[in-house]
Amino acid sequence: MGILGLSKLIADIAPQSIKEYELKHLFGRKIAIDASMCLYQFLIAVRSDGAQLTSVDGETTSHLMGMFYRTIRLVENGIKPVYVFDGKPPNLKGGELAKRAERREEAQKQLQAAEEAGNIEEIDKFNRRLVKVTQQHAIEVKELLDLMGIPHMDAPCEAEAQCAALVKSGKVYATATEDMDALTFGCNILLRHLTFSEARKMPIQEIQYEKVLSGLELNKEQFIDLCIMLGCDYTQSIRGVGPKRAIDLIKNYKSLEKIVDNIDSKKFSIPENWNYKEARELFIQPEIKNPDDVDFKWNDPDEEGLVKYLCGDKQFNEERVRNGAKKLMKAKHTGTQGRIDSFFKIIPNVNSTPVKRKGDDKKTPAKKGKTTGGGRGRKPK
Repeated sequence: MGILGLSKLIADIAPQSIKEYELKHLFGRKIAIDASMCLYQFLIAVRSDGAQLTSVDGETTSHLMGMFYRTIRLVENGIKPVYVFDGKPPNLKGGELAKRAERREEAQKQLQAAEEAGNIEEIDKFNRRLVKVTQQHAIEVKELLDLMGIPHMDAPCEAEAQCAALVKSGKVYATATEDMDALTFGCNILLRHLTFSEARKMPIQEIQYEKVLSGLELNKEQFIDLCIMLGCDYTQSIRGVGPKRAIDLIKNYKSLEKIVDNIDSKKFSIPENWNYKEARELFIQPEIKNPDDVDFKWNDPDEEGLVKYLCGDKQFNEERVRNGAKKLMKAKHTGTQGRIDSFFKIIPNVNSTPVKRKGDDKKTPAKKGKTTGGGRGRKPK
């Protein structure tokens, strides 16, 4: 689910934290990608004549096709992807998972009614709602990535939390996911639409965490409390409090404790035994692998292995698979100029007092005209 309404709230109040650009702008970057999000997109979107792509045994292969061709596109654009898979869900997520199970059960009933009525549009809608990423899907994709020479890792818990840790440690440049809770976990840079198909023609959207905080005028702890109020996977929210009221309450009272003490409980329903403190702690100290213990390597693809794995029973076209493997090999070994900012080391901001230089007190006239492009250079990850 992510964080309800957070993307719109940021766009409305902190638009300076968002910039858009083409995929090629990310040339030379290492990107941590939420694998489960990708698999879900592929399972609901990759279709052939209105039906899921399948093997000769009727097993779905849409996730394999999507991962194969999307990853090739990223690599051809000079991106080094790292796929991060979800581990076990945290205990606090049990309520959200139960709700999802209820929604799937209801969708199953509605699907049956649509099939009896012969309503094709409704059948497709409810089929999509019943899509679920399974452990078997993940196992198959990991085997594919190994054959493609693309690194991946299993998070001990939430993939977004692990991705955020990889970004904060400098292992990768950014996290690519559609779920906004990567920001709640403190991810410095969030990329949205990176895993969308080219057919959707949407620019990459980069959201910078520090600019979100400054634009919303909140510190890290207050931002987490705001996200909990908006609605997250780990606890309930206060009924009747929308995004605008939520940020006003956080700015006025600074914490959920003070909000609970001061809000009109007759007008706004506070959940009984509200476990917001546990949810907050999960965002602050999630279960992750130490990024220092992780090493990523991008290897040459195994063309024959890919043909053996994807063709035959899985019914992929051998010529296309071989062409895909050759594209991966070419992209990996093509000599290209590095990013200009790769020659400079970025020193982390530790809130130290800046060194005052001679002439700093003098006012400098602002240059006319707008700047374009990516802003300040960053060290590629």
